[in-house]
Amino acid sequence: MLSKVARYIGKHKLLNLSELYIVALSGGADSVALLLLLDEMGYKVHAAHCNFHLRGAESDRDEAFCEQLCRDKNIPFHRAHFDTREYAELHKVSTEMAARELRYHWFEQLREDIGATGICVAHHRDDSVETVILNMARGTGVRGLTGIRPRNGYILRPLLCVSRAEIEDFLAQRGQKYVTDSTNLEDEATRNKVRHHIIPELQQLNSKALENIQRMTERMAAVEALLDDYKQKSVRVEADRTVIRKTDVLSDYLLYELLADYGFNSVQAVQICASMCADSIGSIFSSADYDLLVDRECLLIEPHLEPMKPLVIPETGVYVLDEEHKIRVESGDFPVSKDPYVATLDASKVNFPLTVRRVEEGDWMVPYGMKGRKLLSDLMTDMKLSIFDKRKQLVIIDNQGIIIWAIGLRVSQNVAIPSAESTPSILRVFFS
Repeated sequence: MLSKVARYIGKHKLLNLSELYIVALSGGADSVALLLLLDEMGYKVHAAHCNFHLRGAESDRDEAFCEQLCRDKNIPFHRAHFDTREYAELHKVSTEMAARELRYHWFEQLREDIGATGICVAHHRDDSVETVILNMARGTGVRGLTGIRPRNGYILRPLLCVSRAEIEDFLAQRGQKYVTDSTNLEDEATRNKVRHHIIPELQQLNSKALENIQRMTERMAAVEALLDDYKQKSVRVEADRTVIRKTDVLSDYLLYELLADYGFNSVQAVQICASMCADSIGSIFSSADYDLLVDRECLLIEPHLEPMKPLVIPETGVYVLDEEHKIRVESGDFPVSKDPYVATLDASKVNFPLTVRRVEEGDWMVPYGMKGRKLLSDLMTDMKLSIFDKRKQLVIIDNQGIIIWAIGLRVSQNVAIPSAESTPSILRVFFS
């Protein structure tokens, strides 16, 4: 047992003999074995016990047992008491979730207070297998088949290489007692149903079923690493936009892996793939925080567009449009600009106040060089703007509601300057 756990710790680089670690100690067989193993292997450990006051006298019994065990082993002992039911009611979560949140929040506070490198928890191989079975029942992809990870930030799991039976044998050999949480014997929790009924049936089918499933999780972890590499190569982030080339979407499942971080689910991935196959350019799909556009060559992903309050410009000066952009308006004798984000206009034809807003349905202008009106939607289509770019397009209108500049695209014929010599006063507008 010692050598098996030591090899696992070394393989995953979980612990260092020169560092201090916290062991989450409930008093059950798993956590007691973890505490003894790490202590015998020479690691510097402190024990941390949570009393959630959910099982009456049994909760106090567990605390007393843990305290006595640490006193016998000369291991520093920390404890915390929680009113778990009150927390659950206040935060509108289950008591199980409340206990989890309270436990890990306190563990992290304690870790910082005593300068510990990590928090060791006693999940073992059987826990990982149960997690995989639950994920399969709920529906999962590769990530859900990797089981419990040996490391998750500061949370370390040195016992994932051993079974519950091995843990019990280890404690029996040392004559070490432990306590049993009576709720673990009940079938009310879904995980307990898997533990008490499904796992034994699997072992009836194959005595090495759990061992084989654990090996599968290790293979799936390698597959997940390949997927992560695929995602890095296929997903390109440009400012606030994510771009995925259509040619990189090889299946709806791979697309789901690319989109999962943006809140899109597997059903949407199938729908998006169907939209791509049907060449439905312009289709938009939404998750809780993002919109996805099926564009010509790519899939474009952006955060939901927040409403914009129009900016009124009463006179020349510098105006803040938002956290990233400013508008500067100045008059004088300037050369005609060729920069799409600097407009030089005939000051005598510009009527203040000006207003900066997003383009709206039905907006039109007379672009410089043309005699007739043109809908801005048609102008933007001619310039091959995506729907995302179209909906963010800014325009400046004068006090008559006439669009004098579609920022970055065209100025209006009404206020354009045909030549610098013919205009005594120029109004220059910078967008930055």
